[in-house]
Amino acid sequence: MALSENGASVSSILARALEGRELAAEEGEALCHARGRDLHALVAAADEMRARQAGELVTYVVNRNINFTNVCIKHCTFCAFSRDHRQEEGYFLPMEEIVRRAKEARDLGATEVCIQAGLPPKLDGWYYVDLVRTLKREVPELHLHAFSPEEILYGATRAGVSIRHYLEALREAGHDTLPGTSAEILDDGVRDVISKGRIGTAQWIEVVTTAHELGIRTTSTIMYGHIETYGHWTRHMALLRDIQKNTGGFTEFVPLSLIHQEAPMYQKKLVPGVREGATGAEVVKMHAIARLMLGATFRNIQASWVKEGPKMAQYLLECGANDLGGTLINESISTAAGSVYGQLVPPRELRRLVRDIGRQPAERTSLYAIRRLFDLEETQNDAESPLDGVTDAESRFGSYRRLAMASDFRFQHPQKRPPS
Repeated sequence: MALSENGASVSSILARALEGRELAAEEGEALCHARGRDLHALVAAADEMRARQAGELVTYVVNRNINFTNVCIKHCTFCAFSRDHRQEEGYFLPMEEIVRRAKEARDLGATEVCIQAGLPPKLDGWYYVDLVRTLKREVPELHLHAFSPEEILYGATRAGVSIRHYLEALREAGHDTLPGTSAEILDDGVRDVISKGRIGTAQWIEVVTTAHELGIRTTSTIMYGHIETYGHWTRHMALLRDIQKNTGGFTEFVPLSLIHQEAPMYQKKLVPGVREGATGAEVVKMHAIARLMLGATFRNIQASWVKEGPKMAQYLLECGANDLGGTLINESISTAAGSVYGQLVPPRELRRLVRDIGRQPAERTSLYAIRRLFDLEETQNDAESPLDGVTDAESRFGSYRRLAMASDFRFQHPQKRPPS
């Protein structure tokens, strides 16, 4: 009944989606303009497709972010995290500190560490490979979800080898999966405005498709709410869908709305016409349209609590999403840009958010295997995690602000390793 009360264009597109037909980028773009009852119908259709494609489970992973340096040679206008190597706030965690943080995460019940960072000048090209080898020796039980396509390109360039050769070396060292970040909008016209000199669209595609060919799975992302158009959204999704059809290597799609408050493009007015991030309606549309366009090939659509806040992330679970991401423990990049949602949501709280909407929580692995399935109501199966007792994550684990202001790990050029 709801569909018949909507405009013919939106109604017919949603009907096609519910029949299991693939939506073209142009059809997805038309859905981006939905308002009022059309928007309600869009959300209802996405939730129906989520139920069909992903079921009633809502998953999360217990993980820790380790952003080992904020020093970067790039000057992306959306990034408030990075510092020039001459700035006093630049830091670089030594290998032993990265290992210590990984071990602490393991002892707190984490199964994954997510490692991404800036691109320091004169970094030894094989540093990322050495880091993987060290972590796999010291904490072999942890899944290493590490290094964006930008970092892979940088490592390969610094090492003087091809992207394939570099990924093969990482795989041999024990690397597990890649974050599909540094995607922003996969359109070079947009990229040249917001992040000139950053990895290009073709290079991003080369990294992720080569990784998939080598058996290294990746996530995929979009960053929106700046200067892009709705057409950019849906063409980006269509491109990811085409890659997924060819490789099957993506584990999930993660929409990431711009945190604008401290982003140089907004704060310093470096980019004309930049918006104040996505509106609430746009966040809803993004997740719903992602489900309708990608759900047949991407089972998992993630709602990012660190970008949208736990309450909005909970609502997005009824707009097409089926995953809440991770506990994080530390969060630096969004926090630096002005996010106010903290750096840790404990497992018990994630489960509470899921149960509150009548869905079943489950802890997953990085590759979406179910580790623990929880009942619809809290029971003894909800044995308290060490993270559930943390009331002040910054005091317990440190924070980006404290790391950047302290002198403990002040940046110095990493020493080149001796020839092997």
